[in-house]
Amino acid sequence: MTTLNEITYVDWQLKLNEIGSVSEGIEDINQCIAIILSTQKGSVPHRPTFGSDILKYVDYPINSAKANIIRETVDAITLWETRVNVDSVSVEIDETQLKIKVQWSLKEDSSVSSTTEVNYDKIA
Repeated sequence: MTTLNEITYVDWQLKLNEIGSVSEGIEDINQCIAIILSTQKGSVPHRPTFGSDILKYVDYPINSAKANIIRETVDAITLWETRVNVDSVSVEIDETQLKIKVQWSLKEDSSVSSTTEVNYDKIA
């Protein structure tokens, strides 16, 4: 657990759900991607284009939904998280849950990569 006094990276943010902790490095990027994908476009008053429209496609037929969710995921990350290249996106949809797995690599050093998972529960 990194605290405010131990920050070593230029890019960092407060860690969600852990008071007094910060996210930095790869953990910061994973958290940023998760925030982008779990924020509905139009829900942030002064940044109406921030986020993604992923949930708009949940009721589409499965093949169409997956294709649109993948496109929306790539578009949102490309626009809002400029430090990374999206390598792949996989989507799993069942009756009550949507799982998105994003594999990405740093633009400045492609040998550094990670996977971000975002889960939406009870989408039905």
